[in-house]
Amino acid sequence: MKSDFYAAISQIAAERGIPREAIIDVMEKALVTAYKRTLGNNPPPTEISVKMDPETGVARVYAEKQVVEEVYDDRFEVELSVARQVKPNVQIGETIFIESTPRDFGRIAAQTAKQVVLQGIKEVERDYIYSEFMDREGDLVTATVQRMAKGNIILEMGKAEAILPPKEQVESDRYYHGQRLRVYLTEIRREERGPRLIVSRVHKNLILRLFEMEVPEIYNGTVEIKSIAREPGLRTKVAVAAQQDGIDPVGSCVGMRGIRIQNIVNELNGEKIDVVQWSSDPKEFIANALSPAQVVEVHLDEHDRAAMVVVPDKQLSLAIGREGQNVRLAAKLTNWRIDIKSATTLLEEEREAAEAREAADAEAMATEAASPTPRSRRAKSGSTEPSSTRTRTMARSEMT
Repeated sequence: MKSDFYAAISQIAAERGIPREAIIDVMEKALVTAYKRTLGNNPPPTEISVKMDPETGVARVYAEKQVVEEVYDDRFEVELSVARQVKPNVQIGETIFIESTPRDFGRIAAQTAKQVVLQGIKEVERDYIYSEFMDREGDLVTATVQRMAKGNIILEMGKAEAILPPKEQVESDRYYHGQRLRVYLTEIRREERGPRLIVSRVHKNLILRLFEMEVPEIYNGTVEIKSIAREPGLRTKVAVAAQQDGIDPVGSCVGMRGIRIQNIVNELNGEKIDVVQWSSDPKEFIANALSPAQVVEVHLDEHDRAAMVVVPDKQLSLAIGREGQNVRLAAKLTNWRIDIKSATTLLEEEREAAEAREAADAEAMATEAASPTPRSRRAKSGSTEPSSTRTRTMARSEMT
């Protein structure tokens, strides 16, 4: 039958969420501190250990003592005959651990070790929490809203507390006590008061983890999320590609009757999500990214990484989106600068450009016709001779 001490230790371990052995270790260290206080203000350096029976709670103190012929201070010295009862081949001058439990050690421990034990348990609890979450940075975790403090949302995650700072909150979300949220664990800080867990509801990797949870094809790697563009609380675009033939990546993410994507939308409190097909061809990818708008053609400028997209007149507002949201997200998703024009606007610009070219050509031809070339001017001047020259020529002809 387990003792009351064992039951108490087990209860503390269950309440704190830490191993029972860790609590025993903390108590033993606290009792070492308590024993050292009984040695006086300036005790000689010596090793002390305390072993506690987890069943009965009985603690025994073991002190390192020097083996001597004659004992002057039994706190630090032990006779050879006594030492050889523990270690038969021990010699004078050696040190040995001897049980040195004081008679009233129970009372001393109760008086001096209480605060040390409590503090030690808190430290163990902090270390245990840190070790539990240190490998979960970047994971999706479930938390419960506890309270609000200076704009921060304090969340409960088992035995740990997490902070949702204002910059990591979605503006359109409303938080209330007891609300369960899925959050993205962005950072774990080890501080004196314990681990500080920072979580986010706006990080784009929250979308990635939600898709991994809802879509088995993404979790097992047959469908890959290539890129994500998000405006938290409003709209998100996700580009996906299949890693195996015969798999529809968009259909896998949407699910039958849209059930998979709807679960994600519900978790994000109604944030719209567009799932589009990724393509290695930039033209095709840009056209897909502008979904649900239809695209007529895409012209690329590789040097400036810019794309000019032509859409039907009736699709222009849909392609741009409310306040430019659709084209802005498409640009983030594809990493291309996108300019959208309607088919009519493009035709008008091409017609105006053609007319401008024709006008420029006509003006150039007219200018050339009105201005003689240098060669023609030289030919004309060569046929016109001075009158004196003509007179001398005629005189020579008559004399001949």
